[in-house]
Amino acid sequence: MIVPFITGDGVGVEVTPSMQAVVNAAVKKNYGDKRRIEWKEVLAGERAFNETGSWLPEETMEAFRTYKVGIKGPLTTPIGGGIRSLNVALRQTLDLYVCLRPVRWYQGVVSPVKEPQKVNMCVFRENTEDIYAGIEWEAGTPEADKFYRFLHDEMGVTKVRFPETSSFGVKPVSKEGTERLVRSACEYALEHNLPSVTLVHKGNIMKFTEGGFKKWGYELAEREFGKEIAEGRLVIKDCIADAFLQNTLLIPEEYSVIATLNLNGDYVSDQLAAMVGGIGIAPGANINYKTGHAIFEATHGTAPNIAGKNKVNPCSIILSAVMMLQHFGWQEAASSIEKALEQSFTEGRATADLARFMPGGVSLSTSDFTKEIVARIENKNND
Repeated sequence: MIVPFITGDGVGVEVTPSMQAVVNAAVKKNYGDKRRIEWKEVLAGERAFNETGSWLPEETMEAFRTYKVGIKGPLTTPIGGGIRSLNVALRQTLDLYVCLRPVRWYQGVVSPVKEPQKVNMCVFRENTEDIYAGIEWEAGTPEADKFYRFLHDEMGVTKVRFPETSSFGVKPVSKEGTERLVRSACEYALEHNLPSVTLVHKGNIMKFTEGGFKKWGYELAEREFGKEIAEGRLVIKDCIADAFLQNTLLIPEEYSVIATLNLNGDYVSDQLAAMVGGIGIAPGANINYKTGHAIFEATHGTAPNIAGKNKVNPCSIILSAVMMLQHFGWQEAASSIEKALEQSFTEGRATADLARFMPGGVSLSTSDFTKEIVARIENKNND
């Protein structure tokens, strides 16, 4: 299996090799010589710019198109002109319309909530529309003035309170984009025997964009999954976004699969990650279920303040690799990694960001933590 990978900027140089060592150990231990991953490095981000003059070389995009499944470390977002966000560019270029963020608690990890074991959700965040489409104009520019004139003169809009100093953004939300996201969420729930899909939105305020998401989501579910709903195998419900954020703290057990728009999904996935220990152990993937393209990723940033200090937590990209192995159908290797991590956490052995909160916790460097997880896998401690 050839897997293109982007090492990433900042702490990417530390977490990506850690992930590869752990994955290689799990694949070797579970399958011997029958299966293996051949890692193919491709460039993006600051290193790519320094070496090629491009933040996102075409060769990188071609590798992801060809091999379909890849993994990446955190990337620097260029300052000034050019690409607004490399992560957004990757998602939009390959039309990776689902940002998949599973959230669960691992025993031993200290959480700010009383019953973190009740948090077990999978967030389907729409990845290509909403405010993240990047359609906006800065206050004071001719473009912003032209856009305002169109709103005022052509569309009769009179609600812009301070037009001369306003920036403007456009929020596209389509029926097609909604349907393919909700369809993927419903199929995932049924495939994994999960009880419900919750549509999270602010349709009470944004009636035609987020309200459209709710309306089209329900219609899609009833049209394509009516039999499963009637049989009680699937429940479709919805919740206003701010109420949902409150409910995740009060009654997290009420939710399993979440389908939501781009901006809501950003907020929701990060809050849920905090509830089970933080972004350092939050995995993620960007997937197009129609074409099979998928990029798994570290969900945190480049963390330049700790880069090179051998203290970063590599669990986000390691758990994203677990998702990748599950995507391949390599469940045994994926399970052995999760078990090794959980055993280490239970014994209070983790990188400093987690260990400092654990009773009697032992802080390990990135490299020592990696060696420990590899050793646990190789010793078949999970038999």
